[in-house]
Amino acid sequence: MNGAPRSPDNTSWHIELPHSPPAAPIARAVVRNALIELDSPVDSGTAELLVCELVTNAIEHTATDAAVSLSVTALPDGVLVEVRDRDPRPLEAGQWGRAAAQAVHDAVEPDDLDELREDGRGLQLIQMLSSACGSRATRHGKAVWFTLGPESEETPGPAPEPPADR
Repeated sequence: MNGAPRSPDNTSWHIELPHSPPAAPIARAVVRNALIELDSPVDSGTAELLVCELVTNAIEHTATDAAVSLSVTALPDGVLVEVRDRDPRPLEAGQWGRAAAQAVHDAVEPDDLDELREDGRGLQLIQMLSSACGSRATRHGKAVWFTLGPESEETPGPAPEPPADR
């Protein structure tokens, strides 16, 4: 879950977002507009939900007030969305695993109090709804990413190759 796929044609959108709550709706609009421009078969609602989770996590869980970077890149069969922050603390594989374990727990033993909880479900949603996802260290922090394919895609493909650090 560490490397994001590469775009063969480099069709991408990039924006620096403020380290504040208005960043999430801006990120949603960027993703929505990118998908419209691409005439992409990717479900816009899912893409917007997941980018909102990534941006919100970057803002809430980073120790710095530095801008958050959003990239949306066209792939041959979908889209890659990546959010970078300047927090050097990596998103460990165990955090993705805890999200999956929580998903199993919630499915088997739903707890009314947990269902009302407003946080802690972002990674779980990303894992459940994306084609692939992961995180990696960058020169100045970390990048967390997901890919989405066409709406009819039901199973994720093999783990993608890591991109070159920008």
